[in-house]
Amino acid sequence: MNVISDIEQIRAQVKQWRGKQNTIALVPTMGHLHAGHLSLITLAQSRTQRVIVTIFINPLQFNDAEDLAHYPRSLTADLKQLQKLNVDVVFTPQETDIYPYGIEQCPRIHIPKLSEEFCGRYRPGHFAGVCTIVAKLFNIVTPDIAVFGKKDYQQLLLIKRMAQELNYTVEIIAGDTIREPDGLALSSRNIHLSQKHRAVAPKLYQTLQEISQDFAFDRLDQLEASSQQALSQFGFKCEYLAIRDAKDLSPIKKNTKMFVVLTAAWLGSTRLIDNLLFPQS
Repeated sequence: MNVISDIEQIRAQVKQWRGKQNTIALVPTMGHLHAGHLSLITLAQSRTQRVIVTIFINPLQFNDAEDLAHYPRSLTADLKQLQKLNVDVVFTPQETDIYPYGIEQCPRIHIPKLSEEFCGRYRPGHFAGVCTIVAKLFNIVTPDIAVFGKKDYQQLLLIKRMAQELNYTVEIIAGDTIREPDGLALSSRNIHLSQKHRAVAPKLYQTLQEISQDFAFDRLDQLEASSQQALSQFGFKCEYLAIRDAKDLSPIKKNTKMFVVLTAAWLGSTRLIDNLLFPQS
């Protein structure tokens, strides 16, 4: 496994692989890796000959300086995990190389409407930061495929949309959400949950499962409202909970084939997101 921080060096490595007709996958991460990240890497390895994992805590996507300061960092442990997976290259760029004129001067990629609702409403500028760093990584690495998790479903749709709008040839592959045995979606932020809140956290996914089982068009609003009320009783502070068309997060219609219920909620000082896809019955 090779660890590279320099942009020109990673480009030289990609050029060498291209000369051998190797296919290349990119798995962008912000580090503090868990089994969810590792599943995305394994998926990438099954699809291409070479895999590049990036570890870069992107300041542009944080709208809260305190959140950025407290984001977990564990590069040494991350590299040990990636070594065990026989990852070809880990790309760990410096902020000054990614944003040579500073983040305030960096042009941003904004996708209207889709980036402005749900998480975008509560984290202004977040998705512009995500799309910008992903576009930069696509430009640096020029991968054949890029793998992202379904846990942040809105982000996944935005990246697919960006790739289409900006005419990237990279194929976006979605990896399934990996969960603890009790249903809690794996997240680097779970480390911040207190013991008390960790015991309650699985109620978030259980609520989504109940929605998928009880869903009916004629009681959509009631189902969303009652589910938020139930989460509140468990101690969650819900930012949103919505049932939408899984294709583009538009309001559902009678001919919608696949639904997604997505939510973001605070449990103590930890913000949790989750979603569940289910077909029309």
